Amino acid sequence: MMKQAIYGLTQQQLTDWLLERGEKKFRAKQLWDWLYVKRVKSFEEMTNLSKSMRALLEEHFYITSLQQEVKQVSQDGTIKFLFRLEDGNLIETVLMKFPYGYSVCVTTQVGCNIGCSFCASGLLRKSRDLTAGEIVEQIMNVQHHLDEVGEDERVSHIVVMGIGEPFDNYTNLMDFLRVVNDQDGLSIGARHITVSTSGLAPKIREFADEDIQINLAVSLHAPNDELRTSIMKINKAFPIREVMDAVDYFISKKNRRITFEYILIDDVNDHPEEAIQLANLLQKMRHLAYVNLIPYNPVDEHSQYKRSKTEAIEKFHKLLQNRGIQSGVRYENGADIDAACGQLRSKQIKLKSACDRG
Repeated sequence: MMKQAIYGLTQQQLTDWLLERGEKKFRAKQLWDWLYVKRVKSFEEMTNLSKSMRALLEEHFYITSLQQEVKQVSQDGTIKFLFRLEDGNLIETVLMKFPYGYSVCVTTQVGCNIGCSFCASGLLRKSRDLTAGEIVEQIMNVQHHLDEVGEDERVSHIVVMGIGEPFDNYTNLMDFLRVVNDQDGLSIGARHITVSTSGLAPKIREFADEDIQINLAVSLHAPNDELRTSIMKINKAFPIREVMDAVDYFISKKNRRITFEYILIDDVNDHPEEAIQLANLLQKMRHLAYVNLIPYNPVDEHSQYKRSKTEAIEKFHKLLQNRGIQSGVRYENGADIDAACGQLRSKQIKLKSACDRG
């Protein structure tokens, strides 16, 4: 019998599973406390559960499957983990320290099919979705790291911005969000969690209808269809107007601020005319829109793209501000390590391939 990740079950799903096997409802809360509050790493440590129940859990579930392959530590305190999944695939998870707490960036897919021409994540095509348990386990592994180094700190924020398109793995994403948001466990506030999408319009609408107040970020990167299609193939399926209509729907349902991610690439999307077009695009929703300007992280495989010059970044930012669009420049964490999303994974896979050939 194939075991499944116990981290992949929401508390309600775990309760239902136990009730179906004749266990009392309160056992689910006890088990939840062991997993997410006491954060034990084996069923044997769950001492207030009967031996028979621990054996039942051991028969059907595993707690941990990720193996740490590489840990890169930046001078600014950012840590990038490369984890090996049970099937041998590699994923990245990033821990970032901010004045407001510890934030973790998680991966939702093995590879990515969105096809952004500038992105390291898409260098290797998607081979599969991650399970909800594999996404939760990234958070738990990072939290165990904090526990072990004696930081006496907890993961307080999550950004779902790692490798893959989260809304292309929607069901597992939602189970993950409900697990980490659960007040009886990790209790990471919904307002401290942000999901980033490249613009899957139907899923933005579905997400708006969920009974959870998670933040939404949209990777826009261009203010018109011609330019956006040239750097993001997803725009052929969901052009800007369709994405913006879905964002309007999200705002109408949630009344929450939307973040628009905009990577600045030298002489591609960083001209004054693009800044003005972007300001015009967001004008009607300017009170609930925030633009995150991100200087591009160069990637060897995409050598045609360069980081925008400082003067261009400052001018772009000023043009948005002058037109009433809230915005800021986000410089990357971990600049002295493999900062670009997917970069470490890609390097490790190429290194292994070279060793295998050698």
